[in-house]
Amino acid sequence: MHPRRPEGFDGLGYRGGGREEPGPGARPFGSASELGHWVTTPPDIPGSRNLHWGEKTPPYGAGTPLGGAGLNEEPNLGAGGPGAEQLNRFAGFGIGLASLFTENVLAHPCIVLRRQCQGPRALWKGMGSTFIVQGITLGTEGIISEFTPLPRELSHKWNLRQIGGHLLLKGLTHVIAMPFYSASLIETVQSEIIRDNPGILDCVKEGIGRVVGMGVPHSKRLLPLMVLTFPTALHGVLHYVISSIIQKLVLFFLKRDNSHNLPAESSTSVQSMLDAYFPELIASFAASLCADVMLYPLETVLHRLHIQGTRTIIDNTDLGYEVLPINTQYEGMRDCINTIKREEGMLGFYKGFGAVIVQYTLHVAVLQLTKIIYSTLLQNVS
Repeated sequence: MHPRRPEGFDGLGYRGGGREEPGPGARPFGSASELGHWVTTPPDIPGSRNLHWGEKTPPYGAGTPLGGAGLNEEPNLGAGGPGAEQLNRFAGFGIGLASLFTENVLAHPCIVLRRQCQGPRALWKGMGSTFIVQGITLGTEGIISEFTPLPRELSHKWNLRQIGGHLLLKGLTHVIAMPFYSASLIETVQSEIIRDNPGILDCVKEGIGRVVGMGVPHSKRLLPLMVLTFPTALHGVLHYVISSIIQKLVLFFLKRDNSHNLPAESSTSVQSMLDAYFPELIASFAASLCADVMLYPLETVLHRLHIQGTRTIIDNTDLGYEVLPINTQYEGMRDCINTIKREEGMLGFYKGFGAVIVQYTLHVAVLQLTKIIYSTLLQNVS
């Protein structure tokens, strides 16, 4: 699973879990226009901003090359006036929208290919259920954090106990969402030849049926949910930890490099806009890429365990004109690893890895195209 989720109403620029008292010399927000800059930052990638060390990333903060603006002052991004302010809002919203589109819509066909190569018409199958699983994950994490002492976010004064509780919250969230994740996974790999188009809530119905043991028939090879609990929680927590650490490191180095390369007066409006938004997009891209590559063997094992015994029929991608049943008989995570290593070799853990390369190649292309478009627009306006 790739939980991607904003924290604390973090979707379009609100950063952090609570209000901060204004510092000395800060201006109180007195009108809607003064609050406008809160909607200029791109939406965050869900779930990628929780593990932090107290560093907030406001749209324009101290230490960024925005003309030396203070923490509580609005930096000068170019010529003033309502037109420039509206352009900044449009740029921030557009970049964030492009990021969400790339990470969720454009990447979904590659995720389907990674799990099971299919024809072009089936590339977006199961995408609705993936959003349902993300919603269940967000809701579950919020409810658990409200009624338990497990922290949903880590402050800069974190300790080992807080980290343990935070990661326990992530693990419990993945375990609760596990049956629905299994149902969503089946929708993305099931051949459309023998199955009608599923309803938008079939994922929820089949997930509940998996828990209570009713509904869709399964074979005797179906693994109990208790057997799937450890690999599911392990994959989810490791993916979160790796992506969070990589994102923080990349963002730190990018901001440090930008602080040494202040833009010239003639290019302040253009370069400062790019420097304000693109480091986080690049950091999110690098974090997701590293986590997916490092955990791909575990993801392969996890998917095989979830699909076993569900009577899933997949397309024969070698011949292209027939379907094949899933007839694996793994007893658990360890048996699955040993069987793949013995029968398929180490390369068996990386089947479908080419789809990851395609996915992130498209991601890079969209990021570069977005940067070129906004650079051109900002240059023409300025």
